[in-house]
Amino acid sequence: MIEVKNLTKKFGTHTAVDNISFVVNDGEIVGFLGPNGAGKTTTMNMMTGFISSTEGTVRINGFDILEDPVKAKKQLGYLPDVPPVYGDMTVEEYLRFVCDLKGVKKSDRDFMIKDVTSTTGIKDVYKRLIKNLSKGYRQRVGLAQALIGDPDVLILDEPTSGLDPKQIIEMRELIKKLGKKHTVILSSHILSEVSEVCDKILIINKGKLVAVGGTEELMHKADGNAQLVTVKGDAYRAVEKLREWSAVEDVMIESDNGDGTFDLKVYGKEGADIREIIFASMAEEYMPVLMLKPLSSGLEEVFMNIINGSMDNSEVEKEQLSIAFAQGGAENDGESGSEEAQE
Repeated sequence: MIEVKNLTKKFGTHTAVDNISFVVNDGEIVGFLGPNGAGKTTTMNMMTGFISSTEGTVRINGFDILEDPVKAKKQLGYLPDVPPVYGDMTVEEYLRFVCDLKGVKKSDRDFMIKDVTSTTGIKDVYKRLIKNLSKGYRQRVGLAQALIGDPDVLILDEPTSGLDPKQIIEMRELIKKLGKKHTVILSSHILSEVSEVCDKILIINKGKLVAVGGTEELMHKADGNAQLVTVKGDAYRAVEKLREWSAVEDVMIESDNGDGTFDLKVYGKEGADIREIIFASMAEEYMPVLMLKPLSSGLEEVFMNIINGSMDNSEVEKEQLSIAFAQGGAENDGESGSEEAQE
């Protein structure tokens, strides 16, 4: 489990990360999204102990990353956006070097290296110099080093950056597989990848956590109570009729299908089920409803709505308050730490 509470990082007068709190539960795969410069990499660097926080705490399986760094880091595997590999080493030499760094018992090393090379699909390049490998294989070697020591938690910063479409699909499937044994938090600019892989999404903007939730949950918040309707008849009369209802927020003509039918977007007010209203209104006008389904945005649209501030952040505030309340009783001692990381 990862517990982040009131995490803040300041570089001089600039606040890169501003008082964010969240929890990643055991076995979850969580996507960490945000535009360039939002604070994603800085947050990940604080979570892994690479840089210290100005304020706040990070606990990995209960161990504070600043107060008990050795035990906390044993719980972690970290793949930075640029894999920390040495080009003049072979894959085998590098992984044995990582075993030394992580204090893996000599009796366990052969089995562990065999396991991570099999998991990441790098057995075929095991004896090759890393500098001669493709970008995709270097990324896999970087992931293999993160898996050395069998950590409970994996933090992956842009794990598919620079990969071709085939390699992206392979890495996506690998992350899904790893999620069965590890808690995973990953950042990515490929939103379709996040929606397919992740159980939960965190969105950060200008150093603040602006949204938390599952993909479908965030889409529902973005769309509100909205329906896409196909009706046969007079589009303008249908719009007028639906707008008579107080529970209907707005109605828009989406398209004229050219066969006497048209599509409408109907937006209901919060808490209102507008499906019955649509059917009843169109029946009164003798206009058959041929199709009715929830209006769903893509994750890209949801992301832009959130970043542009068009969605309510009250749920994020509630979650942060609940985390602070839950952890407050156990953490009465003030923690603070004291390098600008590139996003």
